[in-house]
Amino acid sequence: MRGAGGDDGAMTAALDRFRAAVMADEPAQQRLAAIADPAEFVRAATEWAAGRGLALAADDLAAALGADPLGIGLLGEAPLRGASWPPRQWMPLRYAPEAAAVDWIHFAGRALAAPHFEADVRPLAARPFNRLFRWRTALDDFVRAPRDGSLVPDGFVFHMSRCGSTLVAQMLAAVPHHIVVSEAEPLDTMVQLARIDPALAPAAHIEAVRAMVAALGRDRTGGARRYFVKLDSWHALALPLFRAAFPDTPWVFLYRDPVEVLASHERRPGRQTAPGALLGHAAGSAAAGIEHTAQVLARTCEAAADALSRGGGLLVDYRELPEALFARILPHFGAAPDAAERAAMAAASRRDAKVPDTEFAPDSEAKRRQAGDAARAAAGRHLSGVHARLEALRAAP
Repeated sequence: MRGAGGDDGAMTAALDRFRAAVMADEPAQQRLAAIADPAEFVRAATEWAAGRGLALAADDLAAALGADPLGIGLLGEAPLRGASWPPRQWMPLRYAPEAAAVDWIHFAGRALAAPHFEADVRPLAARPFNRLFRWRTALDDFVRAPRDGSLVPDGFVFHMSRCGSTLVAQMLAAVPHHIVVSEAEPLDTMVQLARIDPALAPAAHIEAVRAMVAALGRDRTGGARRYFVKLDSWHALALPLFRAAFPDTPWVFLYRDPVEVLASHERRPGRQTAPGALLGHAAGSAAAGIEHTAQVLARTCEAAADALSRGGGLLVDYRELPEALFARILPHFGAAPDAAERAAMAAASRRDAKVPDTEFAPDSEAKRRQAGDAARAAAGRHLSGVHARLEALRAAP
């Protein structure tokens, strides 16, 4: 591949000058990051470069972008590095264990609105700007860097799995000045960092989690006022870690009738129930299938019940939703929504949380009918006791 100047070195130098100029110009980052079409990006980028006296050949830029329909390039070396965090419009994409570093992408002014973080991030990561400008910060620098524009979380949402947590997150996200991060992979990796690096000191682990929560919760619009984090279901096992990192942040744990939850996992197993070690779940268990799923969910619920005595927690049964968001969860999080905010959240509650374009339809009875004999038996063996414990704790003064 030959550059406009006749050799690869000239092309590389031109790209380096272009990257440096764009990284010094936040409005240019915003404009270029918003472009999804590669050809349009090449035109806009070369015009911008020419206007600043930078020689940048369109063919060279197109070649540097290349074709990456599977997003494999996002797993490789990031083209830019820095000891500081990039500007506020950037969002962590992933933790790269092979480099002990955090990779960032530009969010182009977009709000987190999808039911899960992945659905918001992946289309943006594939845009031409992020393929050309992805930023990498070494973990030590990531933890030490100033946390410009970060909000302190107002509440954490833990859950049993398949029990209304996505509904809660989508209702919270319906308010424009709320930041709602839902099951973000970079945070999951930070939670499990001690498994990646067994020599990691507990204090360093706490700081890494704090830094990632801060990085995900930056005010990218200038108008954010509240910040909520919905965790993966297995993160209930890390409640002691979260309480150590955020002792003043309240949390809720959502749960549901075990038969209904297992019926959902029979139809579509969750990745947290795959055999193998996951945040302390036993590897190599003799149990498989729905039996193993019930054991994993039981440990999740037991962890939440155990953590309740350490403060900050609130238990919410699925049957209480969506009203419980207004009656119990928001007051627990110290939030008092006005009429417009309540209306926006109420409207969100009428949509299917995982498929927001469709109307919500209650499915508890259907799930109980669909549950197989194995699911009912596994619920009785592994989950009935902890479910009764949660119910008793929820009813207690």
